Amino acid sequence: MSLLSRITAPPARHDVARLVATLLAHRQGARRPAPQALPGTTPRPAGTSLPTGPTGLGTSAARLAAGKAGAAGKPAAGAPGTPGVSVASGASGAPSDDRGTGVPELYCPPALRDDPALAREVNDRLVEWADEAGIYDGRLDRVRAADFGRLMMLAHPDSDDPDRLLAAGKCALAEWATDDYYCDDETMGSRPELLGSHLGLAYTALDPSHLPARYAPAWEEEMREDPVRVALRSGLDHLSRYAEPSQVARLRHEVAVLFVGYEQEGSWRSQGRMPGVREYLAHRQINSFLPCIALTDVVGGYALPASVYAEPRVRRAVTMAATAATLVNDLYSMTKEHDSTGVEFNLPVVIAEEDGCSLREAIERSAEIHDELVHTYETEAAALALTGTPELRRFLAGVWAWLGGNREWHAGSPRYNGE
Repeated sequence: MSLLSRITAPPARHDVARLVATLLAHRQGARRPAPQALPGTTPRPAGTSLPTGPTGLGTSAARLAAGKAGAAGKPAAGAPGTPGVSVASGASGAPSDDRGTGVPELYCPPALRDDPALAREVNDRLVEWADEAGIYDGRLDRVRAADFGRLMMLAHPDSDDPDRLLAAGKCALAEWATDDYYCDDETMGSRPELLGSHLGLAYTALDPSHLPARYAPAWEEEMREDPVRVALRSGLDHLSRYAEPSQVARLRHEVAVLFVGYEQEGSWRSQGRMPGVREYLAHRQINSFLPCIALTDVVGGYALPASVYAEPRVRRAVTMAATAATLVNDLYSMTKEHDSTGVEFNLPVVIAEEDGCSLREAIERSAEIHDELVHTYETEAAALALTGTPELRRFLAGVWAWLGGNREWHAGSPRYNGE
């Protein structure tokens, strides 16, 4: 079930909801809370320029002393902050209250800020844009209630520019609309036998097809008749005001991979097949929040070079973070009932099916997998930060902040709390 489909799904039956609430609020053997700042970085006020000096992997030793000397404390709670550059390790922050949602006390950083006014402004603009694009016609209450403006505000604390946050929000909402319209919601036109065709056409909204003159006008008219394609194109156009060509190409790549994930899940549904745990976890790396996380530097107002983003160690760390963020959605979404097809895919269900264990055990194992991924990201990203460019350190810190904002949004969203 897509993110937006869950907003109207009924709460899970009482025994499931109670089980999730009990386990996720009272996990045994809770570990130390995750630090607010990724080790090797520290939050700093928005607008602070990147440091100068030698850059590149292996050239940061000359900056270590200066970084230590310039390390600053955390900003005041609630203040906008940009994940910055310092070798000071972050102080441990208290984990966010799960508000009785039932999600275990996951190992995850706390959100760096909470600015309700900024969140409302972004959300209002996002709903207005969805209306203009034509997605969720007659269902804009879903978009408003989902409060994706708050997600953007929480997940991108290094920008207080509502237009940049809106650009990221448009791209995210267009991607989730693709899921609803083509993959999940039959009332919105999804048909399993047309999924591949629909996704192929949707991708051309991001990477235009250049047809011969004879066919181009009719093709353009077709593109404008589909609200999902309109939304995808509009979102990318808005993002392009801030993104460099390499950053736009990065997003196109991540969305193409996301669409492969949509196809993979569609094949499970059409076959009525439950994947194994290994296959599901590999799937969750490609059907994940990675397209959103990939915009960390665009929203922050800087550019991580394509060669650095593609470096295998960076790619490994960032994709593991994206998988962990998506498993948060798996856990919180268990408070909602399964979709109309009767086939629901989330990690606890897949583990229970493969291992023949109870749902209680499966939820615990899922939380442990999430925590392992976050711990691994923390360790490997901190090591990369010691030898990376200022842009890389800022990006890795931004991904860490994204994890905290994502968890906070799930913990507070009405979509996962039975309202």
